[in-house]
Amino acid sequence: MTRKPILLFAFPALMLLLLLAERMATFLLGAFPASPAMWHVWIELRPFSTMFWQQVDFYLGGSMALDAAIILVASAVCWMACRSKRSAGFFLANHAALLFAGLMIAAGSHSETASTIASFTAPRGFQFSLIMDFSAKNCLVLCLGLAACAYCHVSFLRDARQRAEARAVHILALQRDL
Repeated sequence: MTRKPILLFAFPALMLLLLLAERMATFLLGAFPASPAMWHVWIELRPFSTMFWQQVDFYLGGSMALDAAIILVASAVCWMACRSKRSAGFFLANHAALLFAGLMIAAGSHSETASTIASFTAPRGFQFSLIMDFSAKNCLVLCLGLAACAYCHVSFLRDARQRAEARAVHILALQRDL
């Protein structure tokens, strides 16, 4: 059974799609500020990516074109990593997406209003929140991430076993030739 790049790319693509959806909702909210539907969509998508986009906008400026470029480049890098022959690429892409999802859920789950983030700073500057929100959508994202992680591990171990078997056959052939 060969590994399927589309399955390896599914979870990173989901994370990038959530980032893109939040940016699109922000853009549409700016265009239609009186629409309750836009506010509802934006508030639902906001916890997944608020802290990320705040940092990007702080360091790189508030350009939606730059945000779209970041998402496109990240998508291309993840797709190439998942299509590579070496298993380390998809392994890293899936694990980075899972860590990103966990971090965004932990950091953004305490938004009480559209303009307040309830996070606190420890004496040494480490930011943390008091609790994590295990709502249905957060649990679904984390479960999908864990499923992607499990598939990634199975695929990685299968590749390692196939390489070991090929090496063993090669060593046997060399011993026979000697």
